Amino acid sequence: MEARPFTPMVQKLRSAGLRPTRQRMSLAKLLFDAGDRHVTAEQLHQEATSARVRVSLATVYNTLHQFTTAGLLREVVVQPGRSYFDTNTSDHHHFFIEANGHLEDIPGDSVALARLPEPPMGTRIERVEVIVRVTRD
Repeated sequence: MEARPFTPMVQKLRSAGLRPTRQRMSLAKLLFDAGDRHVTAEQLHQEATSARVRVSLATVYNTLHQFTTAGLLREVVVQPGRSYFDTNTSDHHHFFIEANGHLEDIPGDSVALARLPEPPMGTRIERVEVIVRVTRD
C-alpha cells in the first residue's frame, strides 16, 4: 500500500506535539519539501498564495512561531523586526549578505569561540549563534 503524500508531515507535526490542521499541513509541506532553507513569513505567505493555500499573513507568523517553539524551525533574527526561519535546526551559523538579505549556512565547526561569558545567575547557555554580516566590495 502506498503512503499518502501528507503522511510524513502528519507524523512530523504530531511528533512535535502539534495538531496537524489543514493550514499547518499546507505550510509544513511548503517549508519542508524544499530541503534546508531560510524563509521569511512574507516569503512563505507569498508561496502559499501562489500555491492557492488560503491563509492570512498573521496565521503564517503564528504557525512559524509554533513550529519554532516545537523545535521544527530555528528563528534567525538579523535585525530588530527582521527574522528568517531556518528549516535546518542543527548547530550552525550564518553569513548574512546585507545587500540582498540572503542568509547562507556556515557549518557549526567552522566557527571557534575561545571563551564565553558566564551567563546571568539562574540561567544557562542553550546555544551560541553567530551571524557574520558581509557586504559586497
